[in-house]
This record gives sequence, C-alpha cells and structure tokens, in this order.
Amino acid sequence: MDNFLVLSGAVCRHPERSESPAGIPHTVLTLEHRSMQQEAGLNRQAYVRMQVVLSGTVLHQQAQHLTLGNNVRVSGFLNRHQSGSGQAKLVLHAQQIEQLS
Repeated sequence: MDNFLVLSGAVCRHPERSESPAGIPHTVLTLEHRSMQQEAGLNRQAYVRMQVVLSGTVLHQQAQHLTLGNNVRVSGFLNRHQSGSGQAKLVLHAQQIEQLS
C-alpha cells in the first residue's frame, strides 16, 4: 500500500534534537506550507502546518544546520502520533530532506 508524501515549506519552530535510549538521533521540525492549488478549475489557498520527524544519523546530520525560516522539501511517510493527553495527529516521518534556496 502507498503512503508517501512530499511537502515543502518553511521551518516555523526551532528544531528539537534528542536521542532515543537506543542511541538513535532524532530531530523534530514544524513545517509551514502555503501555496495556491487548483481544485475543480478554481484557485484555492492551501495552508498546512505539520510536524516532521527525522530519525537516524544521516537525516540528523542533514538537519544539523536548519534554523527557523529555512525552506526545505521533505519526503517520507505519514504516521499517527498520540500525545500523552490522548490527542492524535498526523506526523511526517522523513526519508529525505533537501534545503531549498
């Protein structure tokens, strides 16, 4: 089954970096996307703010220099995360990240 998403936008919160108990580095970004999309022959403003999780040494190193306002393109898969309070949200788990100019 397919589960693949490509999203570009600006980093809108300072990246949070951590390490799992198993020693795997993680970086969590919040990405803000704004664009104009075509739907049913009409222009529609699209706005998405999504959390992005980068896991593993390679992605962590690629995200090392990302800061607030950087534009990136991220591709990966969607997964459901549940907060401690039981609130569910979709999160993009990055498989590739590219900094845009």
